[in-house]
Amino acid sequence: MQKSELISLVNKMCKELLIIIDEQDDATVTQVANYLSESAELITGVNSDNVNQAGFMESLFHNAYEVIAKKSISSFEKTNKNIEKLTKLHESTLLECKETHIDLPSITIKFNEIQSHMNFEVTKANDIISKLTEQVKTLEAKTNLDPLTKVFNRRALSSHLENICANKKLPFNMHLLLVDVDNFKNINDTHGHLAGDKVLMYIASTLKKTLRDGDKIFRFGGEEFVIILNRIDDAHCVSITNRLIKLIRENKLIYKGNSIMATMSVGATKFTHGDTPDTLIFRADKALYKAKDNGKDQLYTEEIDGI
Repeated sequence: MQKSELISLVNKMCKELLIIIDEQDDATVTQVANYLSESAELITGVNSDNVNQAGFMESLFHNAYEVIAKKSISSFEKTNKNIEKLTKLHESTLLECKETHIDLPSITIKFNEIQSHMNFEVTKANDIISKLTEQVKTLEAKTNLDPLTKVFNRRALSSHLENICANKKLPFNMHLLLVDVDNFKNINDTHGHLAGDKVLMYIASTLKKTLRDGDKIFRFGGEEFVIILNRIDDAHCVSITNRLIKLIRENKLIYKGNSIMATMSVGATKFTHGDTPDTLIFRADKALYKAKDNGKDQLYTEEIDGI
């Protein structure tokens, strides 16, 4: 990463941090410190290509704050539960005092004051949880990253395809792959939905490690991913896709002592003059359907100009 890119990175980081502080009613030093710590971990994985992608840094830092917000929600929920336990304890103590006819009016008054304070704290904690939850929803709506798999999400895909199709004719070949995890419902039913999430994370991680920096991976929805292969001819597109399918097939995920095997079917097509995001996805989806119909765990191409 060059000096100019580092300067741009820091400027964007500071801009996002100022926006985040301004959005909070009661921003604290701890929140800022946590934000910077989370951001530092994310920055270590940034490369020059990512820095130059429109919206990437905004997505990066919003994602860091999203993690902090979720941690805050978890902390407040735990506090809320503890207060509720104390409230119930005081309620039972008050009942015991009344049932045994102990004449301790001053203690009863004090307990009532504590009870009132506890109820106030519970209400306050619930309000904070509600506000933080809404903030997380807002951040999730803004971000370009899928929170589970850490690849780009469908929102980012739509924007990316719109930009590609606006060029009418690209100066290089671009292929679109629509990937579907085979028998995903069976994996969820057999091993549980948490295991299904682990499978999606494993596949996304494998794809990221295997593909080139210039290629892009998006979570299309559920167990489906979209891969954009740039600057590659038809033969290499087929070769790389078959290698990905083979790699997923031959490796197994170990989850809670169980070996989970996953395979994927892929429909492929190539960008051509006059394409729109819908026509590209339509052809890839049509090819994917044929790959599934032919027995799954394979590639099928929707032919246009060769592929």
